[in-house]
Amino acid sequence: MSVAAVNYKVGNEKLVRVLDAASAHLRGLLEKQGRPEGALRIAVIGGGCSGLQYKMDLVDGPRDRDILVPSNGVNVVIDPKSALFVSGSELDWSDDLQQGGFKVSNPNAVVTCSCGESFAA
Repeated sequence: MSVAAVNYKVGNEKLVRVLDAASAHLRGLLEKQGRPEGALRIAVIGGGCSGLQYKMDLVDGPRDRDILVPSNGVNVVIDPKSALFVSGSELDWSDDLQQGGFKVSNPNAVVTCSCGESFAA
């Protein structure tokens, strides 16, 4: 059984830029999972108190129609629909106990909720 080639595009940091702290944390997570060539998938889904929220997963690589963005030594993959909402965003990492984790700074968000997990564009 042959494996079909994945049809994806390569994007640039105009879509999403990974800051130093997020890059270091993501590299560590991928190495722990034994997939240093993997990526962080960022998706925008319906939900949250503002209407849209981010969903993030560690993945082996892009799927069909995805956009692969190499940034700061790591890879981010985004589906085309989510790319419309995250264009121009920055991905950071926070160690804060209450609000810690990967954080997306999104210039397209016109409304955000107090927890920083959801937004409206």
